[in-house]
Amino acid sequence: MRILVTGTAGFIGAALAQRLLARGDIVHGFDNHNSYYDPALKEARLARFAAHPGYTHQRADLADSAAVDAAFATFRPQRVVHLAAQAGVRYSIENPRAYVQSNLVGFVNILEACRHGGIGHLVYASSSSVYGANRKLPFAVEDAVDHPVSLYAASKKANELMAHTYSHLYRLPTTGLRFFTVYGPWGRPDMSPMLFADRISRGEPIDVFNHGRHSRDFTYIDDIVEGVLRTLDHPAEPDPAHDASHPNPGTSSAPYRVYNLGNDQPVQLLRFIELLEQQLGCTVEKRLLPMQPGDVPDTWADVTALRRDVGYAPGTSIEEGVARFVAWYREYHGII
Repeated sequence: MRILVTGTAGFIGAALAQRLLARGDIVHGFDNHNSYYDPALKEARLARFAAHPGYTHQRADLADSAAVDAAFATFRPQRVVHLAAQAGVRYSIENPRAYVQSNLVGFVNILEACRHGGIGHLVYASSSSVYGANRKLPFAVEDAVDHPVSLYAASKKANELMAHTYSHLYRLPTTGLRFFTVYGPWGRPDMSPMLFADRISRGEPIDVFNHGRHSRDFTYIDDIVEGVLRTLDHPAEPDPAHDASHPNPGTSSAPYRVYNLGNDQPVQLLRFIELLEQQLGCTVEKRLLPMQPGDVPDTWADVTALRRDVGYAPGTSIEEGVARFVAWYREYHGII
């Protein structure tokens, strides 16, 4: 298939592009290579597959509607995976306008291009952050998500609402995936796994928020990509059991789905740090601090719906995933 993927210089986008190319799909990548974090890492990810004969790349911004339209008109994709976004919960508190341009304006541009391009299925990245102030665990797609605690989370909830509108009005099949704390080789340097690995390898103290009482549903990158592929290959359909008087937030009478994509095995943050220390061969001081604005204490993905509909089952234990991540980290940074 001809598949347009946004965010192919990013963590998940690069890993997905490689899997798509490996199975014989033709991929057009779209990424603005911004400087939210080190662009050299983005270039290094891209270099692993940019020369593949089935891959083309476009450096452009999602908020540029002409560039988005040109990508669709030139490449003529059959399906789209939209992963590009301004990421980061804490950054959204400092720079809210960046999220409006990328996550709202950019998403409208993608939806419009899909609508006019006759796209067979749009899969897009949502986030576990949409659960916000919810305290019921595990988080299920049937739960209400009306109390976000960061603008990033609000923008991802807005994406789900916007996607439903296009599924309803134009019968565009859309599937939103709520990713849960993705980690692994080539990961983002602004996320805790990389930040912790950096500090542990340098012997520097680690800031541990919420006094170490956080738990996260850490999900290995290979399991995330497998979930994206499975949903991409199963275009959303109307739910025949949809009851408008008692609606299920994860389905609709329109061709619309929302799923959790996580490991379904939450891990205490201190346990994750301990595994990193074991793999890196040293221990460091932990500075226990209060919870930061925009954070939530725990995340846990109920993936029942994804198991049922596409046969998804996460297969990487936290011990195996951390070991693979640290092996890559050592190689990438030249640490013996």
